[in-house]
Amino acid sequence: MKRRLILLSIVLILVTGCSISRLDDTNISKNIKILLSEKVNMHNVQYDGYQYYLPKGISFVKKDEFNALLKDQNNNLYYLYVDAISYYHKIENTYEINKDVHYSQKIDYNKKTGYLQIDDYKDENMYFIQFVYNYVKIEAYVSKYDLTDAINNMCYILRSVKFHDAVLQSLIGENVLDYKEEDYTLFKADSSKETYMDVVKRSENEEYSKFIEDEKIDLDY
Repeated sequence: MKRRLILLSIVLILVTGCSISRLDDTNISKNIKILLSEKVNMHNVQYDGYQYYLPKGISFVKKDEFNALLKDQNNNLYYLYVDAISYYHKIENTYEINKDVHYSQKIDYNKKTGYLQIDDYKDENMYFIQFVYNYVKIEAYVSKYDLTDAINNMCYILRSVKFHDAVLQSLIGENVLDYKEEDYTLFKADSSKETYMDVVKRSENEEYSKFIEDEKIDLDY
């Protein structure tokens, strides 16, 4: 019976992707350390050149090869960008701690780097998150009540990203990837500069507006 319970616990951990260590309701730094220090091999999203995992409660609003608009269980929207080009060229993360924002942290786990920056947005109850890890960036505006859950969700996604070098070598080497330079840099977190979210809003304004309108009409999914 004891052996059966142990096996059941292992299965539950594998299925849910939950950490054995207990996550904290308010301590973002602790949760990041717990989640990003773990090595995982889970994915349910697959593209040529890379894959990643969306945890339970996260769904797609829109997706293409390198960009995605996501929605969480609290109806917060996340903007995800996979920078396969920077990964291929091994662009260095040069982020510096910003003492003038709500939260700023350089991240380095399992030979993967990035940063988390959280800025106050409009009023004290809202925050703008910029989370970069392993050549993927996620941005979101969330309330202070959803902040910890949002960061945890981002950790689950970012830690699961896996690039397929052979595929990327073939695609990029043959110039098959259709990409263009934008007015932002993945590793630069400057609140005065245009972010990926701003680019999405500008370049796909009509379509983006329709997403938001649809979300307001039906937030239950």
